[in-house]
Amino acid sequence: MSVIVVANPKGGVGKSTLATHVAGYYASRGHSVVLGDIDRQQSSRLWLGLRSRAARPIGAWDVNADRIVKPPKGSDRAVLDTPAGFDGRDFKDVFKMADKVLVPLQPSVFDIFATRAFLDQLQQHRHHDRLQIALVGMRVDARTIAADKLQEFVATLGIPVLGHLRDTQNYVHLAARGLTLFDLAPQRVEKDLAQWQPICDWLDA
Repeated sequence: MSVIVVANPKGGVGKSTLATHVAGYYASRGHSVVLGDIDRQQSSRLWLGLRSRAARPIGAWDVNADRIVKPPKGSDRAVLDTPAGFDGRDFKDVFKMADKVLVPLQPSVFDIFATRAFLDQLQQHRHHDRLQIALVGMRVDARTIAADKLQEFVATLGIPVLGHLRDTQNYVHLAARGLTLFDLAPQRVEKDLAQWQPICDWLDA
């Protein structure tokens, strides 16, 4: 069993988009996947309810912020979507069971400062050496000054940046149908899949 936690203390940075796509990727590779959601908005759980029966199955990890339980038996990949402002006892419990942590980050000064403090906290509560932490830039336009500032920031962290995902309506349209890029014919979303490739390589490592 491998547990992947998607976390950032800021709201609206793309945690649910990242979590659902990680689950969708694992499902596309034939894994038995469960997706949990401890965010009050329950966006990932809503997405799971919209998912077509014709799509590759992703199970529900029945978990909430008041009771962190281990993923159900029979699954070999578990993905957990977390809320903004995630801290306290539950923070420690979640990261004890995590194998990988993906941190979505947008090119905004507010997101950058909030994420820096979170990464410091995460390092302090690192319970085992095998825990892998990586960043993913969300809604990044490489041509902007904001993208340059983001690059300057991540260069100081010593944490791998797996890539930058562009701001595209593909994610919006797919979310409304409970789908991911990995549920479509590759030629339809070739540009986006290319951005995901380094993330997928890290997930498989």
